[in-house]
Amino acid sequence: MLATLLAFAADNTQGTVDVLAAAPSPSGAPKPVNVPNPAPVAPEGLQAFGDMFLGWMKWVLMIGGVAGLFASGIMMTVGRRNRSSLAADGAAGIPWVLGGLTLGAMGALVVGAVLR
Repeated sequence: MLATLLAFAADNTQGTVDVLAAAPSPSGAPKPVNVPNPAPVAPEGLQAFGDMFLGWMKWVLMIGGVAGLFASGIMMTVGRRNRSSLAADGAAGIPWVLGGLTLGAMGALVVGAVLR
Protein backbone atom coordinates (compact mmCIF):
# COMPACT_ATOMS: atom_id res chain seq x y z
CA MET A 1 0.00 0.00 0.00
CA LEU A 2 2.78 2.44 0.93
CA ALA A 3 4.72 1.58 -2.22
CA THR A 4 1.62 2.33 -4.30
CA LEU A 5 1.17 5.69 -2.57
CA LEU A 6 4.83 6.59 -3.05
CA ALA A 7 4.70 5.58 -6.73
CA PHE A 8 1.54 7.67 -7.18
CA ALA A 9 3.21 10.65 -5.52
CA ALA A 10 6.30 10.28 -7.73
CA ASP A 11 4.19 10.02 -10.92
CA ASN A 12 2.01 13.00 -10.01
CA THR A 13 4.18 15.80 -11.39
CA GLN A 14 1.44 17.80 -13.18
CA GLY A 15 0.03 19.27 -9.95
CA THR A 16 -3.39 17.66 -10.48
CA VAL A 17 -4.88 14.34 -9.50
CA ASP A 18 -6.98 12.33 -11.98
CA VAL A 19 -10.14 11.13 -10.29
CA LEU A 20 -12.80 9.05 -11.99
CA ALA A 21 -16.09 10.92 -12.30
CA ALA A 22 -19.25 9.38 -10.91
CA ALA A 23 -21.10 9.65 -14.25
CA PRO A 24 -19.71 7.44 -17.02
CA SER A 25 -19.02 8.81 -20.49
CA PRO A 26 -21.29 7.79 -23.42
CA SER A 27 -18.89 4.94 -24.23
CA GLY A 28 -19.57 3.49 -20.77
CA ALA A 29 -16.09 4.16 -19.35
CA PRO A 30 -15.79 6.67 -16.51
CA LYS A 31 -14.14 9.92 -17.56
CA PRO A 32 -11.27 11.36 -15.49
CA VAL A 33 -11.66 14.67 -13.68
CA ASN A 34 -8.66 16.82 -12.76
CA VAL A 35 -8.67 17.79 -9.09
CA PRO A 36 -6.15 20.48 -8.06
CA ASN A 37 -3.31 19.27 -5.84
CA PRO A 38 -1.44 22.32 -4.53
CA ALA A 39 1.84 22.08 -2.67
CA PRO A 40 1.69 22.51 1.13
CA VAL A 41 2.15 26.14 2.19
CA ALA A 42 2.67 27.37 5.76
CA PRO A 43 0.17 29.95 7.02
CA GLU A 44 1.62 33.44 7.17
CA GLY A 45 3.78 33.93 10.24
CA LEU A 46 3.82 30.25 11.27
CA GLN A 47 6.80 29.00 9.24
CA ALA A 48 9.33 30.05 11.90
CA PHE A 49 7.21 28.50 14.67
CA GLY A 50 6.84 25.23 12.72
CA ASP A 51 10.58 25.05 12.09
CA MET A 52 11.29 25.75 15.77
CA PHE A 53 8.78 23.07 16.88
CA LEU A 54 10.29 20.45 14.55
CA GLY A 55 13.75 21.38 15.82
CA TRP A 56 12.58 20.86 19.40
CA MET A 57 11.09 17.48 18.51
CA LYS A 58 14.35 16.38 16.85
CA TRP A 59 16.26 17.50 19.95
CA VAL A 60 13.90 15.52 22.22
CA LEU A 61 14.31 12.49 19.94
CA MET A 62 18.10 12.78 20.13
CA ILE A 63 18.13 13.12 23.94
CA GLY A 64 15.65 10.24 24.28
CA GLY A 65 17.74 8.03 22.00
CA VAL A 66 20.94 8.69 23.92
CA ALA A 67 19.16 8.16 27.25
CA GLY A 68 17.58 4.94 25.99
CA LEU A 69 20.90 3.52 24.83
CA PHE A 70 22.55 4.56 28.10
CA ALA A 71 19.75 2.91 30.10
CA SER A 72 20.06 -0.29 28.05
CA GLY A 73 23.83 -0.33 28.58
CA ILE A 74 23.49 0.26 32.31
CA MET A 75 20.89 -2.51 32.61
CA MET A 76 23.16 -4.91 30.73
CA THR A 77 26.17 -3.97 32.87
CA VAL A 78 24.37 -4.17 36.23
CA GLY A 79 22.51 -7.34 35.28
CA ARG A 80 25.65 -9.17 34.24
CA ARG A 81 26.02 -11.08 37.53
CA ASN A 82 23.13 -12.90 39.22
CA ARG A 83 20.51 -10.70 37.56
CA SER A 84 20.40 -12.09 34.05
CA SER A 85 16.80 -10.99 33.44
CA LEU A 86 17.83 -7.34 33.91
CA ALA A 87 20.62 -7.80 31.38
CA ALA A 88 18.22 -9.48 28.95
CA ASP A 89 15.73 -6.62 29.34
CA GLY A 90 18.50 -4.13 28.61
CA ALA A 91 19.55 -6.02 25.48
CA ALA A 92 15.91 -6.29 24.34
CA GLY A 93 15.56 -2.51 24.65
CA ILE A 94 18.29 -1.73 22.10
CA PRO A 95 16.23 -2.64 18.98
CA TRP A 96 13.32 -0.55 20.29
CA VAL A 97 15.54 2.48 20.80
CA LEU A 98 17.12 2.08 17.36
CA GLY A 99 13.69 1.56 15.79
CA GLY A 100 12.37 4.73 17.40
CA LEU A 101 15.40 6.72 16.24
CA THR A 102 15.03 5.36 12.70
CA LEU A 103 11.33 6.18 12.57
CA GLY A 104 11.97 9.68 13.88
CA ALA A 105 14.77 10.28 11.39
CA MET A 106 12.67 9.05 8.46
CA GLY A 107 9.46 10.82 9.50
CA ALA A 108 10.03 13.98 7.48
CA LEU A 109 11.18 11.98 4.43
CA VAL A 110 8.11 9.73 4.39
CA VAL A 111 5.65 12.57 4.89
CA GLY A 112 7.42 14.63 2.22
CA ALA A 113 7.28 11.75 -0.27
CA VAL A 114 3.59 11.09 0.36
CA LEU A 115 2.53 14.75 0.14
CA ARG A 116 4.72 15.58 -2.86
